[in-house]
Amino acid sequence: MPSCCAPGHGDAGTLVLSPAPPRPRTAAAPADRQAIGRLVELPGGRFLMGTDDPDGFPADGEGPVREATVGPFRIAATTVTNAQFAAFVDTTGHVTEAEEFGFSFVFGGFLSDEVAAASAAVAAVPWWRAVPGSSWRHPEGAGSSVTTRQDHPVVHVSWNDAQAYCAWSGTRLPTEAEWEYAARGGLEQRRYPWGDELTPGGRHMCNIWQGDFPALNTAEDGWEGTAPVTSFRPNGFGLHSVVGNVWEWCSDRFAPGAGRVMRGGSYLCHDSYCNRYRVAARSSNTPDSSTGNIGFRVAAGGATPS
Repeated sequence: MPSCCAPGHGDAGTLVLSPAPPRPRTAAAPADRQAIGRLVELPGGRFLMGTDDPDGFPADGEGPVREATVGPFRIAATTVTNAQFAAFVDTTGHVTEAEEFGFSFVFGGFLSDEVAAASAAVAAVPWWRAVPGSSWRHPEGAGSSVTTRQDHPVVHVSWNDAQAYCAWSGTRLPTEAEWEYAARGGLEQRRYPWGDELTPGGRHMCNIWQGDFPALNTAEDGWEGTAPVTSFRPNGFGLHSVVGNVWEWCSDRFAPGAGRVMRGGSYLCHDSYCNRYRVAARSSNTPDSSTGNIGFRVAAGGATPS
């Protein structure tokens, strides 16, 4: 997975940090159903998964197009928000891996000069910085907060953190096939959840980068970073922002012995280097990795994830 999309924990290289000592993880208590959000009932069935789109990335395993089948299941209408994740942390005392490691990855354009100077850049993609103290509570490191972003997607959560949330909430991560079936919203082999045109009638349908990456984001869609989870029109199944905004963890491995699948792209995607906001696009990261553009959506019911 190209680290331009979302660097992995191993990309920190020789960076020396002083991680906070791990705090005890308490036993999970039953989740408040209000804290989980609405789950949409989907009937499942057969659909055409993947793509042979010439603008795709064959090396990512996007194709070939093949018939896939999923059983009935439920999936969240939105990604997990900061408010929902806070309810989980307040109840269980969960400490995220970013907090235990003492850092997470942040897009450098969001940082003050002071914080940027104290944060190591990822060599291959220097717009990514390993920022000490960045976490879901402090998305851009010291001095930042989610106080005004309660309805934004939680970020800086690893696959392992997402699994802990699922255990508490009585949910699970969707399989990759379930995610794509749900993201398509009933449309067959369309490039995006709403059709084949990125901005039909000039209307922005998702939160991605506009302008010149990584130097200038014109934010024509209204957002430079994360957007509130219901900012854009839902797809045909009632799911919001299944592409753009944040990458979403899935249960599956990207390939045998590889990291975990991420789907949907993020607010940093731009067609000059990463058009993975297409519904068939896929990427991956190690299960202990976290960044400012990775979140997750929960599912329930259906078959046990593979």
